[in-house]
Amino acid sequence: MADRREEGPVRTDRPDAVEASGDRGLPTLAEVLESPALAAGAPEILVGGAALSAPVRWVHVSDSPGVARLLEGGELLLTTGSAWPEEPADLRALVAEFVRAGLVGIVIELGAHYRYVPAVVVASAAAAALPLIALHREIKFVSVTEQVHRRIIDDQTAALRARDEVRTLFTSLALRGAPADYVVERLARTLRAPVVLESLAHEVIVVDLADADPAVLDDWQERSRRSRKDGDDGRSIVPVEARGIRWATLVALAGPGHPAGRRAVLEQGATALALGRLADPDGDDWARLGRRRLMDALLGGRYGSAEEVVALLGAAGIDLPGVALFGLAAAEATAADLEAAAIDLGGRAICGTPRSSSERAAGWMPILLAVPATTTFAGAAAERFRARLSRDGSTARLSVGPRVEATSAETAVPRLLDSLAQALDLAEVGELPDGEVHWVVRHPLVRFVSSLRGDHRLLEHGEDLLAPVLAAPPARRRDLLAALSAIVAHPGNRTAAAAAAHVSRSVFYQRLDLAERVLGVDLDDGEVLAALHLALVVHRAHRSPGRPASL
Repeated sequence: MADRREEGPVRTDRPDAVEASGDRGLPTLAEVLESPALAAGAPEILVGGAALSAPVRWVHVSDSPGVARLLEGGELLLTTGSAWPEEPADLRALVAEFVRAGLVGIVIELGAHYRYVPAVVVASAAAAALPLIALHREIKFVSVTEQVHRRIIDDQTAALRARDEVRTLFTSLALRGAPADYVVERLARTLRAPVVLESLAHEVIVVDLADADPAVLDDWQERSRRSRKDGDDGRSIVPVEARGIRWATLVALAGPGHPAGRRAVLEQGATALALGRLADPDGDDWARLGRRRLMDALLGGRYGSAEEVVALLGAAGIDLPGVALFGLAAAEATAADLEAAAIDLGGRAICGTPRSSSERAAGWMPILLAVPATTTFAGAAAERFRARLSRDGSTARLSVGPRVEATSAETAVPRLLDSLAQALDLAEVGELPDGEVHWVVRHPLVRFVSSLRGDHRLLEHGEDLLAPVLAAPPARRRDLLAALSAIVAHPGNRTAAAAAAHVSRSVFYQRLDLAERVLGVDLDDGEVLAALHLALVVHRAHRSPGRPASL
């Protein structure tokens, strides 16, 4: 055995630690024990359990009791124990040093020094959940290190090759100016898992389900707020940012590992998206492009089932229960103005690509409008909606399809598409009279928020300022948001504000005091009220229709 013993501890070269997700497939301790070189030693697991699933990042051979200081964590130690101390207290201290060094296991070959593993070593390893294996036959330790290290290095080589391929792919996409939806599609195809590009308010901008169940998008906004850590539910999360500016977040849901590492692939996609954003800072924001893609897919029949449509609409901020749907067609109106008008109704609008003259009347834009089921969108209300779309001296024209009650996916989806078709058909006739030019002066802040809907600074303002309130329990959150909405609507009249909040003055004052303590602000400060007003409008703009204001 002396030919295997080290005259002095020798430090081995080791690969970098595996990334947290473990995508590169380092062998587990259980797999190492099944390798031919170790299996030849008739291994007996004295201490094992769940710890056998730990990845082995390197194998170290040493009989020295001082080897712990040379370890970096993740190693498997092969030893005969010939130089280990004899006293039980010293052996307990040695095992404790191995635990602190981060060993994943100890393999002791019996025969040359120990006839059996000392009971104190077994007890100490068991107490620390440190795997301990005894070999009953002599083996060549060098054969073990060769086999394990060859696998580790081969895995690293495969990872480097895969990373190079991924880097080449997404660099090419960035140089070609590929749109965000195509980058997300390639990410989903590469990872073989659903990939979501979400805004800073956790709204789905673009999604590729990769043939997964659309239910993964159910209540996405709320679940995404709670799952903020990489690794939650098997997800990988990477920010899309450059030059200190963060625009969005990429989320890959649970899926198979990738040789390059799931997070590394996602980072390459995020880089491609960030470069595209830097190259076209004045382009249409991603959120609007994502909604346009969804609307165009619906109109083109590019969806698998009614349930899939419901899931995609929910991810876009429209939850069918509790809303009424309308198919609209608008001319002389922008998507930003249509979205602002829908928000003013307490709803949401998804705008498609304006139709060309060869397909429909030139310039007519298809819109899916969702409003709370209690909202009456007809007559004067529809006329007011149309009037608010006018800007720059133009006169918006609006065509409204039949109302669709969202009672079930099977009936709502085909009726909604029929409502859209009828609205576009009416627009094609061209008999809609021009309306009177009308600016939306009653809700300038809503228009401002809608026109800057994808601006990261606006979203950060709303999220950061209201974070203490949004983190409160649902009942308290609802009361505080109602009180804040009332006070910004009636800043100089708290009696009117209390009436608007539908509570007594005493209760209203109590809620204002609580809001001041929670937010750490003075609600008598006009600048604070202005900032809160903006934050509340941003919050409402990114909340699904039909959902309580507290959510």
